[in-house]
Amino acid sequence: MKVFVRIALLLLLIVIPGVVVAQAFRVVEGRVHDSTGAVINGAHVFIHSGTFQASTETDATGRFQFRDVPGASGTLEVSADGFDKANQSWSVNSSGVAVADFSLTLPTANERVIVSATKTEMRLSEAPGSTVLLSQSDLASTPALTVDDALRQVPGFSLFRRSGSRTANPTSLGVSLRGLGASGPSRALVLDDGIPMTDPFGSWVYWDRIPRAELASAEIFRGGASDLYGSSALGGVIQLLSRQPSVPAFTLEMSYGNEQTPSLSAWAGTKIGPWDMYAATDMFRSDGYIIVPSGIRGSVDTPANERHGTLDFGGGHQLGSDGRIFIRGNLFDEARHNGTFLQTNDTHIAEGAAGFEKQIGSAGSFSALVFQDVQSYNQTFSSVAADRNSESLVNLQHVPAQKTGGNVQWTRALGSRQTLLAGAELNETLGWSDEQTFNSGTHLANTIAGGRQRTLGVFGEDIFRIDRWTVILGARIDHWQNFDAASFRTPISTAGPTSANIFPDQTETAFNPRLSVLRPITNNVSATASVYRAFRAPTLNELYRGFRLGNVSTLANSALVAERLTGAEAGLNASGFDHKLDLRGTFFWSDIVDPVSNVTLSTTPTLITRQRQNLGRTRSRGVELEGVAHLNSRMEFSAGYDFTGATVLNFPANTGLEGLEIPQVPRNQFTWTARYWNPSSWMASVQGRFVGVQFDDDQNQLPLARYYTMDLTIGRSLTHGVQIFGAAENLLNQRYEIARTPTPNIGPPILVRIGLRYNFPEGK
Repeated sequence: MKVFVRIALLLLLIVIPGVVVAQAFRVVEGRVHDSTGAVINGAHVFIHSGTFQASTETDATGRFQFRDVPGASGTLEVSADGFDKANQSWSVNSSGVAVADFSLTLPTANERVIVSATKTEMRLSEAPGSTVLLSQSDLASTPALTVDDALRQVPGFSLFRRSGSRTANPTSLGVSLRGLGASGPSRALVLDDGIPMTDPFGSWVYWDRIPRAELASAEIFRGGASDLYGSSALGGVIQLLSRQPSVPAFTLEMSYGNEQTPSLSAWAGTKIGPWDMYAATDMFRSDGYIIVPSGIRGSVDTPANERHGTLDFGGGHQLGSDGRIFIRGNLFDEARHNGTFLQTNDTHIAEGAAGFEKQIGSAGSFSALVFQDVQSYNQTFSSVAADRNSESLVNLQHVPAQKTGGNVQWTRALGSRQTLLAGAELNETLGWSDEQTFNSGTHLANTIAGGRQRTLGVFGEDIFRIDRWTVILGARIDHWQNFDAASFRTPISTAGPTSANIFPDQTETAFNPRLSVLRPITNNVSATASVYRAFRAPTLNELYRGFRLGNVSTLANSALVAERLTGAEAGLNASGFDHKLDLRGTFFWSDIVDPVSNVTLSTTPTLITRQRQNLGRTRSRGVELEGVAHLNSRMEFSAGYDFTGATVLNFPANTGLEGLEIPQVPRNQFTWTARYWNPSSWMASVQGRFVGVQFDDDQNQLPLARYYTMDLTIGRSLTHGVQIFGAAENLLNQRYEIARTPTPNIGPPILVRIGLRYNFPEGK
């Protein structure tokens, strides 16, 4: 008997602890995916069980697991970038295991967070102003190969000319919003994660500098924004936001199209402890097409084409749970042929930046950023004979330029009803245009012209909520000066001394306030209104560098002063059917005093001469109508219409321009998109774009006819993370006019490509 008792006691000593352990410590596991079934890697999972708390992240298969969890039940909370949070209760089964399955959904458009409108995070539904947010899915589903062509689906977005970065001279790639017109420089500020993308010398934009695979989203804020961003934000702000690594991830897109067009875009990033790092690249080449219509082509006409390569890289280190320091760099190289044998250009850019952001207790959050952009731009110009069978070199230009800048910002939330923001910004630009001029093969002279521009801005903003009102008060003071400016001309073909022209220093100050309000009328309808001032200082390019495009010569003007805008807007936002339908309508009005325009001085059969001049006053006013129907989690239809009346109100120096339309501004634009997007199966997107009549010159003598184009992309998932796709731009093969200089130039023919995408982990 004693033997049996001893054996029983021994069994109890072995079994009881095991039973206790089995009952006290359990396993909780599960899987996280989106509504299409694609797994979500790197999602944050938090578990609660009584006083016990823990966290983890999903792996490459979207799975997570907690071991040795005390208690038999509790809650799980899952969050992932770009998705709504989700919660579930859990309880273990008889085996001591709990299994959970999370299907995360995208937030409604109104609940998405934007940063550009106020320089701090704010829900789109609470932002008083006209903001368009393009998500990563929106950008991935567009058939367009370039970033600027993808943005053309936003009503009111336009470049200086109808041509895009795939074939156009970069000096014509400045962006305009709401019909403010353009003369090459941008009238809207373009940012890459807060760093200006505009060219330091001429303020045009190299749209291919950011690898497409790196883009996480794009924000387009329309309306004067100089109260926060200073010069160049005359018509608004476009900010391109990059992906931030949280786990090991890799994205690759390769394609090949007609006109012998290979392209590759890739992004790779990871996070190891407090460190994160990434690298991205984009490479493109195309033989292009001849931009002159076949009926008037000559032997000098060759395809306009482009090749580029860009490398973006960076890394950061977490400062506790609420801070980060980072560095980043960009290298960019491109070369173009601009439509004839002699007309070419190339650009080389190197950029570096460093910054930090940190929450310091109740004192608020602080951030700082410094950057430098150094570039070299080279361009050749020619004179083309009337029969287009010969051309002669007229100008060789070399433009070295650099921009150094930095800013600091403080943000503090006072409870849930008020946010204060203040900051300062300092920028300095240096650039020179080194030109060699020719006539019939004879080297006439060398000319060097340029200078410096320094700008200091101080800004503040108060966002507060009273009852159901959201009010934003902001203002900024900018002080800038142009100095060390001069031009030197040395004759070559004839004997003579170098002539020097030392330009006087110029100093200006601008005060730009803004008041915006938003008031919900019902649960689904809200009204917004804003009034503001904005400005744009003339660039070094406008002040000191002339250029020639075809048989149009444009002269610089060192006496230019800043453009100053007074604007107002009012709109209604509505959503319905459980946030499946979003509608917005906005009326806007803008007056600009002293706008810079290319004014025609003389016209001959072989040469049109223009000069940059300050007009008296122009006005742009119109209506934006936009709507999005979310039919389900995979199907969406959107459309937008923009009507803009942009005219010259007065110009005392040339009253003949009064009442005429501002060049390069169509009265009517209409866009639409229909999309079915299921990355684990089929994907399809079709887009249409209508652009009305516009003029290519200040005298309204060179009209560009209206046109309509359609684009299409279709894709199919082959296996985990691998997709094959085909895309066609200008599906209807419409050969519309993009310029008249005065020789007509036409847009591209149908452009088709096939390609392969790979995402690791799947769903990222």
